[in-house]
Amino acid sequence: MTIIDPSKFLFSRSELSGNMAPDMIKKMEITQHAKYTCSFCGKDTVKRKAVGIWECRACKKVMAGGAWTVSTTTAATVRSTVRRLRELMES
Repeated sequence: MTIIDPSKFLFSRSELSGNMAPDMIKKMEITQHAKYTCSFCGKDTVKRKAVGIWECRACKKVMAGGAWTVSTTTAATVRSTVRRLRELMES
């Protein structure tokens, strides 16, 4: 059985990061560990639970989002398109 160094579990020091630039890795780690504003209660208590799963610690809502941020640019585009198409159907 091999002994694994605890520092190997960190994303920035693991083999998973490959040949990514250190500043890019730092940016991803900062965004995934940051607190975000909850769209339901308005408090800054949304934390990342797992990849793509975000939980508000105040109102206990669980949301699906991006891997490193709560909302992705693609999700914003889809929301605006759905809203526009819904308004077209109503009128």
